[in-house]
Amino acid sequence: MVALHTAIAIIAIIWLIIGFKVDPVVSLVLGCCYLGLASGVGFTETVKAITEGFGEIMVKVGLLIGFGVLMGALLHRIGAFKVMVDALVRVVPAQRLPYALALALATIAPSIYVDVQVVLAAPVARSSSRHIGRLGLPWLAGALGTGVFCGYVFVVPGLSAISIAGLMEIKLGVYLLCGVVIGPLTALVTVWLFRRLLNRGWWQAKTDENPGGLSDGTGNAVAARPVAEDAEPPTGTDPARLAAGETGDKRLPLPLALAPILVPLLMIAFGAFARLAGVENPLIDFIGNANVALFLGLLGAYTMARLRAGGEETDKAFADGLRTSGEILLVTGVGGSLGAVIEATGLDRLLGGLFSVSGGIPGVVCILLAWFIAALLHLAIGSVSVAAITAAGILAPIAGSLPVAPVIIGLAIASGSMFALQVNSNFFWMFKSLLGLTTQGTLKTMTTVTATASLVSLPMVMVAALIPA
Repeated sequence: MVALHTAIAIIAIIWLIIGFKVDPVVSLVLGCCYLGLASGVGFTETVKAITEGFGEIMVKVGLLIGFGVLMGALLHRIGAFKVMVDALVRVVPAQRLPYALALALATIAPSIYVDVQVVLAAPVARSSSRHIGRLGLPWLAGALGTGVFCGYVFVVPGLSAISIAGLMEIKLGVYLLCGVVIGPLTALVTVWLFRRLLNRGWWQAKTDENPGGLSDGTGNAVAARPVAEDAEPPTGTDPARLAAGETGDKRLPLPLALAPILVPLLMIAFGAFARLAGVENPLIDFIGNANVALFLGLLGAYTMARLRAGGEETDKAFADGLRTSGEILLVTGVGGSLGAVIEATGLDRLLGGLFSVSGGIPGVVCILLAWFIAALLHLAIGSVSVAAITAAGILAPIAGSLPVAPVIIGLAIASGSMFALQVNSNFFWMFKSLLGLTTQGTLKTMTTVTATASLVSLPMVMVAALIPA
């Protein structure tokens, strides 16, 4: 009966989100309450599981998410992301620019604010497209979308990556080492495949491009309040000025722009490699600690923002980051609550035998199940982060019982969560407006490349499952 009630709770959560457009936070809490009471956990223990589950996940990822969002807000205010993108244009040949753009967005600038990334990178894509040829705009648009979301779900400090790792109890360094390979490789393969598709007549400029949509360059026509990853750019910044390349400040040197992101990544990677080599001591543990690393990045970004933008603008960006992080933390925490309630029912022990190797369920089925749940949730919700968090919350309690490592299940969730971003996402409409595309053209670029990237990354996750831990 426990398995039945769990299935009902999960189906009900998805049904509430899809059918009745109930906010994911409300849906998750209602699902937690039903599951706890119907499974005999009791009123007191159900409430205890919800609150303790929320608290436990906050211990794991609360600071990471908060530091990451705040750092992104500050770097956006001082024009750091624009400096990174513009540097590509100066050093990369035109025909290689789509690959370079996707690779940069997926590695050195993994998404903290995806809206910020599209606002800053869209003008580069538009202005550079004429140097590539007739298919330059759709190719660069596809590369932009691919890089943004591959970085967001696979590469630390992408917020989905951090949330998945926390919920699945995956060491951030382990997730980083796996994701930093799968994410960029997925981006490059997807960009290559998308070019092949364009060469077969996929794109029709007359029906797929809408130059008139660039009149204001702001996306104001679709400025509905986004959710999770689709956070509004920090206050005090005019998207139109950003799209035109005007930051209001002197250009930030590239090494300084990169430092708050690269230094934390190097610190985390150093700690992970040291542990793999069997070298552990308090100093290495401190240097490689993800919270310490991201706080150092935040401190660097804050210092630069104070020096370049002044105290008032820095405070505005900081306040916006705090508001946005609150949304993400709440959804992530409630995802942890669902996992705790499932654990309280004892379902993890029940499924342990069913999903064990001796139970006859192959690991590939577990990977496909994780991918499918995340993909279904994304199609329903329109939010990559909420889909990833919800799927991770559902699967986390039984991850230890599965015949594949939790990091593999986490990567499968990441892969599925970016499947086919489409019209129910605010990012879709911002992308359409800023790139000067029609709705059809946006479906042919954004929706196509995210679906492709999701499918391309899935076999990579399966291959990763074959590598001994």
